[in-house]
Amino acid sequence: MTDVAIVGAAETTELGKIPGMSQLQLHADAAFNTLADAGLSVGDIDGVATAGESPTGVAHYLGITPHWVDATAVGGCSFMIHVRHAVAAIQSGQCETVLITHGESGRSNIGRGGRPGGAATLAGQFEMPYGPVGAPTLFTLPVLRYMKDFGLTHEQLAMVAVVQRQWAGLNPRASFHDPITVDDVLNSRMIAYPFHLLECCLVTDGGGALILTAAERAKNFPQPPVYILGSGESVETPMISQMQDLTSSRAFRVAGSRAMADAGINHADVDHMMVYDAFAHLPIYGLEDLGFCQKGEAGSFIAEGNTAPGGCLPLNTNGGGLSFMHSGMYGMYALQESVRQIRGTAAAQVPDAQVSLCLGVGGMFGASGCVVLGNT
Repeated sequence: MTDVAIVGAAETTELGKIPGMSQLQLHADAAFNTLADAGLSVGDIDGVATAGESPTGVAHYLGITPHWVDATAVGGCSFMIHVRHAVAAIQSGQCETVLITHGESGRSNIGRGGRPGGAATLAGQFEMPYGPVGAPTLFTLPVLRYMKDFGLTHEQLAMVAVVQRQWAGLNPRASFHDPITVDDVLNSRMIAYPFHLLECCLVTDGGGALILTAAERAKNFPQPPVYILGSGESVETPMISQMQDLTSSRAFRVAGSRAMADAGINHADVDHMMVYDAFAHLPIYGLEDLGFCQKGEAGSFIAEGNTAPGGCLPLNTNGGGLSFMHSGMYGMYALQESVRQIRGTAAAQVPDAQVSLCLGVGGMFGASGCVVLGNT
């Protein structure tokens, strides 16, 4: 266990379609909701971390002059890595109270900057000329190899979406609530083989924020503290075609094993998990790369109901990026749900949840961050 805790956590006031707010305003909305959750004011913040927007712009907009900033931007897991860096900064005395913000106008595109990259990048030179168009077409490469090597069926892949819709049905803030079947998934529009529409993430607006401080101060805040037990981070490659193994994420393995070792926990200690699910295959990779399932077994593990409501390993209990929301960089929403579970305030609360493991991915398996949270 580290000696740092999360004392504030909140999402934007609205989630889904928010055409009346710019991306920077979404950061601010999440920040002010989180400050209220922690009983703090802007003047109490001396550390700022963010991705998508520059911490310079966010700090200026909020009126903060920080002593420490982190602009790490490696995709959707950036916020897990911000948590890890904030722990180090607080432990070393560089700052006392860190605000991590996220906001994206992923659906409405209000005040959103241009996308990075271009013809001169590695992917622009060596992958894009061969036809991939965005994340769905790039992410097909690993899962097709996985299906070939380990016999994952279309029905098992579809069950990831089915189970996460079960969780979403329990969450009033989720984008979709109606139950779906394997047939519904397989009959939905094909996006990029083997992904059907219901196996692909949502495109929404929204955001969230966290506040971290030293554990010795944490009990003086309105909400129960959520302690950072361990964390890990890694990167692999900016090109999915250059992964060491298309059926496994090296970044997942490094970040996850380091986080669990730091926390001093084993698999049996984990009561709740969040695995970034921009597409349906990611929870399968996460369960296997972190050692919760043997290689090739996670598809059947999920299909058998083990991660569903009432299962032995509750996973993506907010509904995930497939049914809750996904504005582009989903990691902040996964962290928010882990915090709620440990606080005991989640919409679909796991009974007596004491340890939550939250695993994120950035890009197409290009980066990973993992955080283990607990109530003691």
